[in-house]
Amino acid sequence: MRRLFGTDGVRGLANGELLTPEFAVGVCASAARTLSNGSGGRPVAVVGRDPRASGEMLESAVVAGLTAAGADAIRVGVLPTPGVAHLVAETGADLGVMISASHNPMPDNGIKLFAAGGHKLPDDVEAEIERGLGDPAARRPTGDAIGRVWDAPDATNVYVAHLLSAVPGSLDGLRVIVDCAHGAASVAAPEAYRQAGAEVIALNAEPDGLNINDGVGSTHLGPLQAAVREHGADLGITHDGDADRCLAVDGAGNVVDGDRIMAVLALAMRDAGELTHDTLVATVMSNLGLHLAMQAAGITLDTTKVGDRYVLERLREGGFSLGGEQSGHVVLPGHATTGDGLLTALRLMARVARTGSSLAELASVVTPLPQVLQNVAVGDKDAVAASVEVAEAVSQAEGELGRTGRVLLRPSGTEQLVRVMVEAPTESEASAVADRLAKVVAAAS
Repeated sequence: MRRLFGTDGVRGLANGELLTPEFAVGVCASAARTLSNGSGGRPVAVVGRDPRASGEMLESAVVAGLTAAGADAIRVGVLPTPGVAHLVAETGADLGVMISASHNPMPDNGIKLFAAGGHKLPDDVEAEIERGLGDPAARRPTGDAIGRVWDAPDATNVYVAHLLSAVPGSLDGLRVIVDCAHGAASVAAPEAYRQAGAEVIALNAEPDGLNINDGVGSTHLGPLQAAVREHGADLGITHDGDADRCLAVDGAGNVVDGDRIMAVLALAMRDAGELTHDTLVATVMSNLGLHLAMQAAGITLDTTKVGDRYVLERLREGGFSLGGEQSGHVVLPGHATTGDGLLTALRLMARVARTGSSLAELASVVTPLPQVLQNVAVGDKDAVAASVEVAEAVSQAEGELGRTGRVLLRPSGTEQLVRVMVEAPTESEASAVADRLAKVVAAAS
């Protein structure tokens, strides 16, 4: 059987081939059994979702699976993914379930699982949950051993209070536009930023179950760029559907991606003595420009494979205090157990407010190299990985670029695709190398 869990939970077309109510019941029942603390007491699970319509259906199935396995379910309703993770830790729950497909379009949905403490699951635990699906020997409690369901109407306020406790100073004087993507942050983000002292103009914060990520949010920055210019804002913030990521726009409407956000935060934390071992953790997808900027600042850049879960693992292993991805997943372990787009935005805005510098000035520490990414459809990812021709083509490209560029080939975790990424001094050179490698990859499959 193919592995169900990708780099961030299970995701697919809601009510399609995989992500059905029946599947949600089974995987959450297995998760409750696997993640129970073993104390003999009734396990407790926190359940949240983003606003997409299918979340209503899947929430019912998730709760049914949990309670059928003897776990109590605390429903927190529509809440960002990091808010669910925080409440797992805050309540001492055994596990958490977030129903969201993040930045995917509305018809998709997904199930993300958290262990006690609000931590993402390692591969071996996910594999154990998969093995438990449909287990005929699984315990099925009856009577008063069946789980109960509770609602937590104050969940958003608890989460916002937690965010505000992590802001190093007031945001007074800042005018910010926040694009909520009609997603899970539509209430929490504007409220948190206002309470922190900023003047906030909320954009795309009216979810109706169908409009999440529809031409807005972190994958569609045009509306935010236009709004920042129109309102003369100091900066703009945008989130994805479940708000575990943050991208920004400076006062002129220029995009500030995750690499530059991490650089700004790394320097702020270094200056405050908060950057453990003067180290930033990022994935192999981060631009060479970030590597060069951190080297110049005397900060070590520790790289992992793609996926914020791998960044999290490295942060925990090394005891580091900052990590993230170019896509805008940023993790601050001193305040959160997973990527938190709202926390990232608050810390970024606090740096702007404290220094009196514009976001453009702060972000200029990183000069990104032109980066070209091509997704190559293949028949067999393993054949590409084993291909001598592909290895030789990559080696030749790396020799041509030397220290002025970079090549990365990465198989997709969920599709028969190989991602070809090339960085070079010019866009035309990066495109030419990427085109050449893409043809070799396609031929090898």
